[in-house]
Amino acid sequence: MTGRSRWAAALAVLLASGGALVWQGSHRQVTLHQEAVTRDAWGRLVEVAPGRTADGWLPLSADPSTLPLEVSVLAAREAGLQAWLASGWLPDPGDPRAGMERAALADLHTLTAPTGTAPGAVLAGASPAWQYVWPRDASCAAVALARTGHQHDALVALLLLQDLQADDGSMQARYLPVGDGTVPDDREPQEDGPGWALWAAAAVIEEGVPSPGPAGDAGNGGTPGRSAGTGQEQVAELLTPLVVRSAGRLLDRVDPRTGLPRPSPDYWERPEEEVTLGIAATALMGLEAAADLHARGLVSEQAWRRGGVDPGRLAPAATDLRTRIGDAFGPRFPRHVGGRPDAAVTLLLPPFVDVPVPGADAARLSAQGAQRRPAGGVAPGAGWRNDGVSWTPQTALQAVAAAHNGHPQEATRWLDWLDEHRTAAGALPEKVLHDGDPAAVAPLGWTAALVLIAARAPAS
Repeated sequence: MTGRSRWAAALAVLLASGGALVWQGSHRQVTLHQEAVTRDAWGRLVEVAPGRTADGWLPLSADPSTLPLEVSVLAAREAGLQAWLASGWLPDPGDPRAGMERAALADLHTLTAPTGTAPGAVLAGASPAWQYVWPRDASCAAVALARTGHQHDALVALLLLQDLQADDGSMQARYLPVGDGTVPDDREPQEDGPGWALWAAAAVIEEGVPSPGPAGDAGNGGTPGRSAGTGQEQVAELLTPLVVRSAGRLLDRVDPRTGLPRPSPDYWERPEEEVTLGIAATALMGLEAAADLHARGLVSEQAWRRGGVDPGRLAPAATDLRTRIGDAFGPRFPRHVGGRPDAAVTLLLPPFVDVPVPGADAARLSAQGAQRRPAGGVAPGAGWRNDGVSWTPQTALQAVAAAHNGHPQEATRWLDWLDEHRTAAGALPEKVLHDGDPAAVAPLGWTAALVLIAARAPAS
């Protein structure tokens, strides 16, 4: 095929697909869905779009003329947001990334339980196709909220995941945010959910909950009829069903032939016939968190056994899985055994596990070049389509790993990059195109949460 024929074929594919499909090696164009979001006077999500309307607000999926926005009510809501921000940790105004971190906090608050959703529902994003609860996104949001002084919000987010989880410990890929366990489609369950949730539960238990938010205030994560205790033991008691069911699920899914979890889709959101590093790593995260909770007595022997889990299996299973991951995936830690690098190598390092898996940090650093995209961020893995698009969650995972593993200058570089590629209204987008333009949904809750987890890393 001649060069002209190849270009003609590529153009034909793009035209036929409306631009949704891309030719391998091309620079994909993706629309920016919105610049940022807030809530209207009734708690519904609205787009912040200066210049789009006279007052700068555009309701999402609604006719603006049917939703009058009274300035006085909006001002009251803004005052409520500022009070919520002031109730927890805030970045030092002298920090060059303070604006991004403050916006990330505000965006997590905005995406948590807007009108029409269940208390504790953390939406992945504000655009219609993202208005669901993904267990991994919600788990990271819970950890970010807990580590920024909003422990009650974090607890309620995990209590919702606990309510959504099936009796066998499995979790769906995503849920409608109404709280009854319904799903938007027939995607397979994604078996990284129990590991993410167990890791988040341990982190939220570690922080404790000093006081509940206002009863019935869905915007603050308040849940009528539920009250939180003041310490780790009380929080652990509330989250025991989530912890025990998740641990049981992770133990049950270990393949006795390999010692690794059985294959499942993960954050790449595609069917898998071989176990991925993302599934193996999140299983390790969860089992090590469960073993720690058992060792510290934060979940009782009776609770483990009532849930069908022998707690004596937890620590040996975690130790064995750590060894198996190193033997099977090391020293390069690719997506599939013998395959190409994957961003999930970051999950083999603190804060996702207490002690780094040997060789994982070196593998993470050496693999960055293969995952780098033209604008300077990274793709989900070296095997991801070569479309020129940087993904902010995976870039933020690099920042988290660097910040928690003795690479403060590297962490600063990644966070600066994320800061520089926010939307004009200040939100962190899901994607950044080859030319540096933000694209897709903004804000993305997963990225906002990871930025905050990186920002709250202990000083090295």
